[in-house]
Formats: sequence, C-alpha cells, structure tokens
Amino acid sequence: MEHEDVVVLVIDDSNTIRRSAETILTREGYTVKTAADGFDALSKFRDNTPSIVFVDIMMPRLDGYQTCSLIKHNEQYKEIPVIMLSSKDGIFDRAKGRIVGSCAHIAKPFSKDDLLTAINKYCQ
Repeated sequence: MEHEDVVVLVIDDSNTIRRSAETILTREGYTVKTAADGFDALSKFRDNTPSIVFVDIMMPRLDGYQTCSLIKHNEQYKEIPVIMLSSKDGIFDRAKGRIVGSCAHIAKPFSKDDLLTAINKYCQ
C-alpha cells in the first residue's frame, strides 16, 4: 500500500499528542485525520474510512476501550486495525485492549518508530 493510500486516524483528547502524531505521519506521506474523542472519531468514519486507528485509552465521554469496541462491533469497520495509546503500560490495560479487539498497545510518549512500525505491520 502506498503511503498516501493509508488514512491514519489519531484519537486523543490531548491536542499535543494529536498534533505530534499528525506532524510525524504527515511528514512520512500519510493522510492523517484527528479526533478529540470517540464520538468525534466515529463521525469521521463516514467521511473517510481510516486504514488504521490509534486511540488513547483515557478520554472523557467515550474512552479508548469503548471506542475500539464500537469499531470492532461494526460490520463495515471491524477489520480496521486499532492500536491503543496509553501512558499506562500495565498488563491489565493490554489485556483489556485485546478483549475489545485492539491489535497492539503503544506506551506514551510514543516515538516516530512506534507509529511507523505499527502502520507497517498492520497496513499491508
């Protein structure tokens, strides 16, 4: 898949995290969409279905687990890889992420390599 064909959705209530991921991935040639929370993200799915989703676990209104679960329970979107982002890197968080359907967990602060490795692994 060409970089410009990959649409990355970054969901995080932190403007700094969203901008950081967007800057890194845009420089690499990816199309990047951002959302401040799960509700905002789900509304963006209709306009431009993402190839991969990075979602923060701790968010107001709809947290990362709930957002991932909603994506995975939708017939149209269930095959989209969802990567959990978290400042907590505990085994419980990883296990709960797997239960709701995430395919990986990246600890924050993430690096450029963390994001690119996930995209390369899950967007073939």
